[in-house]
Amino acid sequence: MGRLKDLHAEQGQSPWLDNLRRGWMTSGELQAWIDRGVRGLTSNPSIFAKAMIDTDDYDAELTTLVNSGTGIEDAYWQLVIGDIGQALALLRPVHDASGGEDGYVSVEVSPALAHDEMATVEAARELDRRIDAPNVYIKVPATIEGVAAIETLIGEGRSINVTLIFSLSRYAAVMEAYLAGLEARPADADPSTISSVASFFISRVDVEVDRRLDAIGSDDALALRGKAAIAQAQLAYDAFVRTFAGDRWEALARRGARVQRPLWASTSTKNPSYPDTLYVDTLIGPNTVNTLPDATLVAFDEHGTIARTIDADVASASAVINGLLDLGIDLEDVALQLEAEGVTAFAKSFDEVLDTLELRAKDIRSE
Repeated sequence: MGRLKDLHAEQGQSPWLDNLRRGWMTSGELQAWIDRGVRGLTSNPSIFAKAMIDTDDYDAELTTLVNSGTGIEDAYWQLVIGDIGQALALLRPVHDASGGEDGYVSVEVSPALAHDEMATVEAARELDRRIDAPNVYIKVPATIEGVAAIETLIGEGRSINVTLIFSLSRYAAVMEAYLAGLEARPADADPSTISSVASFFISRVDVEVDRRLDAIGSDDALALRGKAAIAQAQLAYDAFVRTFAGDRWEALARRGARVQRPLWASTSTKNPSYPDTLYVDTLIGPNTVNTLPDATLVAFDEHGTIARTIDADVASASAVINGLLDLGIDLEDVALQLEAEGVTAFAKSFDEVLDTLELRAKDIRSE
């Protein structure tokens, strides 16, 4: 059947594709990924920047938009929404067949709004209104302001992918926002139409923690390289299991509410000395998603391991985190740094693609 399909059928984890290009939809490549076992898709401003800057797939539509007087930022969003719409249509059969569990496509609000709660809410509402599909996730960063926006948006009945989660404390706040949002819904509202994932970032944590461990340089420090991200994610899963249990959750579940699944993001290995499927093989378990770049999907489908690993040794995961703390590694500080870098990187990509589209528009206007 193939490892991607086995991953879901045997272990309850959904493999998603963390990439999108217009040419993949017109060529049939995205459909081939779906046939191979991909059950959803994530995008972000960096993905769209690369697609629009590196290819000419968007030039014809951009020409039409520019000639009609559309502004550059509005043109960007029309191009993005066009791609998202095609991907949503291709994944709609997965969504329907899974009863709304999978088949989602994520589109992110402007990264410039990451620290503006109300502007994020308004942007998310507008994207949701324009796309108007049952399998769209509006992607909102888990900044402090973003978490507040998420509670509002869930309370309005919108499906949300919460992105840029780097710490256990922020993850706890995200789950609380989801539960509080569901509880704010009217008693007669059907919560089963609301879906959410919490995107917990993996490899970037190891990059930064390993850098700090290398700076310490002791044998104890060097022995913990490549372990922080996996351990933290495994503890996040433990927190997920405990949060979505008990009286509070059962009251919502009886009304039809869905759990907010953890989604492992940034799961390609950045250190070439680590196995290419490290952040897949070690994070497998039910009610989870792993969104993978295409190269990592290929690697896992070729030689990944199908086994439940996410909660195989929670005690060892705790020992790793405690070992880091003993060495003076402040994981909250790591998380704040990575959050700031993530927001900045997405904003930079957003600005770069607008600059590129503006240059192309000038060429179009001069023709």
